[in-house]
Amino acid sequence: MGVVAHTDLVLGIDSSTQSTKALLVDATDGTVVEQASAPHPDGTAVDPRAWLDAFDAATDGLLPRAAALAVGGQQHGMVALDRDGRPVHDALLWNDTRSAPQAEALVAELGGPAACAATIGSVLVASFTSTKLRWLRDHEPDAAARVSQVLLPHDYVSRHVSGGEVFTDRSDASGTGYWSTAEDHWLPGLAEQAVGHAVDLPRVVASHQVAATTPGGLVIGAGAGDNAAAALGLDLQPGDVVLSIGTSGVASAIATEPVVDGTGSVTGFADATSRFLPLSVTINAARILELQSRLLGVDHDELARLALASTPGARGLTVLPYYDGERTPNRPDATGTWAGLTTSTTREDVARAAVEALLCSLADLVDHLSSITRLTPRRVLMVGGAARNEAVRTLAPAVLGRPVTIPAPGEYVARGAARQAAWALSGAAEAPRWPDVPSETHDAAPTPEVRDAYARLRDHESTAREEAR
Repeated sequence: MGVVAHTDLVLGIDSSTQSTKALLVDATDGTVVEQASAPHPDGTAVDPRAWLDAFDAATDGLLPRAAALAVGGQQHGMVALDRDGRPVHDALLWNDTRSAPQAEALVAELGGPAACAATIGSVLVASFTSTKLRWLRDHEPDAAARVSQVLLPHDYVSRHVSGGEVFTDRSDASGTGYWSTAEDHWLPGLAEQAVGHAVDLPRVVASHQVAATTPGGLVIGAGAGDNAAAALGLDLQPGDVVLSIGTSGVASAIATEPVVDGTGSVTGFADATSRFLPLSVTINAARILELQSRLLGVDHDELARLALASTPGARGLTVLPYYDGERTPNRPDATGTWAGLTTSTTREDVARAAVEALLCSLADLVDHLSSITRLTPRRVLMVGGAARNEAVRTLAPAVLGRPVTIPAPGEYVARGAARQAAWALSGAAEAPRWPDVPSETHDAAPTPEVRDAYARLRDHESTAREEAR
């Protein structure tokens, strides 16, 4: 006999850069019943069919038990399909910066940064899907000519589950470069402009709606971009700022009106409800710590111990951690910079400088977000794998100059997707209310000198780049 689906169980999926994570959740209160994961290939260009294999592996034994499912996924990634639904090229992921020249060209075609932000809600950078389509047109014209339909990563996984239904949601659509966040609709002419001919785009489904139903009766929700799904999983409210430290670093906040930033520091995305999710992003985040751990030959626990054994400012060592290029600030061809290294620098100082660099880059994001949205943070929450590092947890309030609340470790993108699945299953007007996530708040004496040293190095490098041009 097959496994019978339980009407009180829903499945939330996080199809991230690194892996697929699946949470089987009690729809009534958000309790995690079971979870599993499967890895994705490394790299910034990936055959998207690998995500389907990872989905099948992570949901094996869980999918038949669920009454509803929704997929949260990495934003921006270009999944370009031919008329038979086959990829014409590897998916270029959000952190693939090869399309930086195309981003500049498209911004110019839209009339400059301010006009670009007014049209789509954001200033295009290499992360956005449209820039990757333009790169495909410029560098792989035969493949570009075969593009019939363009999906986002979470759309592609949802299509796999639904048996061919193609849909997305407004949160992920708002990161493509051909969606109007203010007016809530596609701008198909911009997709055509990017790739060189008209392409099919997914229908857009609201979070409370059923996007598809399988022959077996599984309800499928619209899904969401990963940051919007995490905001739903944490039940983010106006005044909350979430710092997510994964492959990328993200500062996000809920807004009730569209946000337009002509400087490009803040992107004006939509959220997974009917509101908006302005956010600021760095390409380099957890990998800052991974690199330093590798260079020192230690694990993350030992890196934290070393960092906490040094002093604020790492005895003069400052790191600008733009190792893989950067998105905020927009320096796609940047590399990392170390300043103040001397013969008296210790392993402890090197570890401390890495943690402080990560936190300073995140503090810059919070400043950008607060300035553009004019929202005073009521509280700052920190989530993601690197938030579990003891040095990050301890030093964050000192560098940010404010208390930091750290929810209990959890898969909040998958939790948000599960909450969306429960919402679609219920047919209610509002998302189900689940108990607050347990959390702890950390505080420390501020260390403004750390941010001052970081800002001097950041601005010096910016001036040097301008002069080199």
